[in-house]
Amino acid sequence: MSSNHAPTDSRAPDDTHPVPDRHGQNLYRTDAEFQSLLALYLPADLLRHLQPHLDRLGGLAGGRLDELAHTADRHPPTLAHRTRTGIDAQRIDKHPAYIEMERLAFGEFGLAAMSHREETLGWKGRMPPIVKYALTYLFVQAEFGLCCPVSMTDSLTRTLKKFGSPELTSRFLPRLLSTDFDELAQGAMFMTEQAAGSDIANTQTRAWRDEGGQWRLAGDKWFCSNPDADFAMVLARADDTPAGMKGVSLFLLPRRLEDGSANHYRIIRLKDKLGTRSMASGEIRLEGALAYLVGESGRGFVQMADMVNNSRLSNGVRAAGLMRRAVAEAEYIARERRAFGKRLVDMPLMQRQLDKLRQPAEQARTMVFQTAQALARSDAGEDGAYALLRILTPLIKFRACRDARKVTADAMEVRGGCGYIEEWSDPRLVRDAHLGSIWEGTSNIVALDVIRAIRREDSLGALRRHFGALLDEAQVRPAFADALRQAFERACTLAGQVAADADGGDVLARQAASGLYHCCSAIAMAWEAGRTGSAERLRCAQGVLAHRVLPRDPLARDAIPHGWN
Repeated sequence: MSSNHAPTDSRAPDDTHPVPDRHGQNLYRTDAEFQSLLALYLPADLLRHLQPHLDRLGGLAGGRLDELAHTADRHPPTLAHRTRTGIDAQRIDKHPAYIEMERLAFGEFGLAAMSHREETLGWKGRMPPIVKYALTYLFVQAEFGLCCPVSMTDSLTRTLKKFGSPELTSRFLPRLLSTDFDELAQGAMFMTEQAAGSDIANTQTRAWRDEGGQWRLAGDKWFCSNPDADFAMVLARADDTPAGMKGVSLFLLPRRLEDGSANHYRIIRLKDKLGTRSMASGEIRLEGALAYLVGESGRGFVQMADMVNNSRLSNGVRAAGLMRRAVAEAEYIARERRAFGKRLVDMPLMQRQLDKLRQPAEQARTMVFQTAQALARSDAGEDGAYALLRILTPLIKFRACRDARKVTADAMEVRGGCGYIEEWSDPRLVRDAHLGSIWEGTSNIVALDVIRAIRREDSLGALRRHFGALLDEAQVRPAFADALRQAFERACTLAGQVAADADGGDVLARQAASGLYHCCSAIAMAWEAGRTGSAERLRCAQGVLAHRVLPRDPLARDAIPHGWN
């Protein structure tokens, strides 16, 4: 297959060519911090087993997968409504580059099924969530769009297992768990309507039983990614149920009926999106489509919330991956590019700019590991772990996704004029980064969910206990530990006050969420630094506290406060 990606110049860029090109590097081997964090968070035997897979995916992400992503981005999917003989048979035509990426993600690496199988990548037993997110973190550095269907398939499977009847799970799970690309099924979720975006209580899609007792759905769904997925979770309002959230139920919608014919719904059109161009998103019209009730009638949003929260965590992982790719590109350019007789990286302003890029990228990476660890503990039934997961998930979704928009844009500037050209990865990263703050809840909605977790789950107490323990164990100077402790206490106090003020506190939800995120990430990075021996990680923790939490004089010279080092 031909590629539109610019060929890599094999000559040494610092000697003979002034335009550095990082394409072809292994994104795992060149990321020492990532390797040290995996060694900290994963059992040694599992990490040893995973090394060749991480290395292979790192090589693909820096080479072939990056080429495929570039090609698929330039050739978006198209919707065909009929065959050439005039038969109504809808299909979405995807570029071969996208299909090859599907084979890698769903098939070879099993990213969608990994959390639900007893054997993946030759490892006997269930993989912890950190493995899936670590592999996704590498994959998304090359291709963002496909990671949405991967996440939705994983989340749909989790929700079906958790709430579906034995009949439904035995019937449909095998294809969702398969890694055979010719047999496996992909998933989606169809929630959004024109009048019901974040306001799920305003769902208008109808559900009723036909004469044979089967559920049927009718209505329009306004934004449906992966619209030709084999299965979708759909929210609908059953006839004769109360208005509001209590009337909304969750249904499993198959693309094909038992006889192989198409179910009764149509893709009206595909969306022309700013980013994630490789992956199809469309509008769906349900026309008496057959569906299966999942879980208890009238509890659709509660059940769908589990799927949404899983997708929100995936959004945070993807934002972290995008930031890592952007920062790594900027660092490479700064090392290899020469101007005015110097390397860019030796210039003080460039050093300062790179530091500003690294801090949010490393915050997000740390919070990925912390949240994935909380997910594993919650699924194992550990006391207090669900409350911790319940607040960490919207925290990372809120802050990391917003940070990714700025980091990718500022990193593009480091490349200069080339960074604005579509031949390079920078424009794609910038376009894709804007998705995270919108899908599965906008920033306002997710910040309010942080406050809701405090009100309903005592999540602030769980957060205090967990990060307080990490701070107690952190091997840092007393002055820095005291500064972290005082800032964290202030952030928790503000969040608690916002949650307690039901009448007007919500206006500070974003401020409170940002404060918690910055303090928690700084504490966790300080803890990680002591265990990995990373001076760079400690410096990032100090920078986050100094520049993103504590008050600053904009006219003063920046410096880490005395006694922190």
